[in-house]
Amino acid sequence: MSTKPQNKSFLLRLLIALFCAYMLVSLGTLAFELSQNKEALAELKEETKQTSLRIEEKENLLKNSTKEELIERAARESLGFVYPNEQVFVDIN
Repeated sequence: MSTKPQNKSFLLRLLIALFCAYMLVSLGTLAFELSQNKEALAELKEETKQTSLRIEEKENLLKNSTKEELIERAARESLGFVYPNEQVFVDIN
């Protein structure tokens, strides 16, 4: 009769050990996902900051420029237009 409680005790210990191992693996997986998500969040925050700065720059440009200046700037930057006999220097560094 003393062998049955020992078998049950061994089986119970084995099940508890397996459950603990499963929980440790799950915890490790979640910790890894958390660190990846934190890195992604930091990248998105930086991207948001850069986008906000670009938007602020465009808003300031719209507030402080006339219609003619905006058209000239767009023609120069987007289309590469220049005035006749104007020399344009491009920094290739």
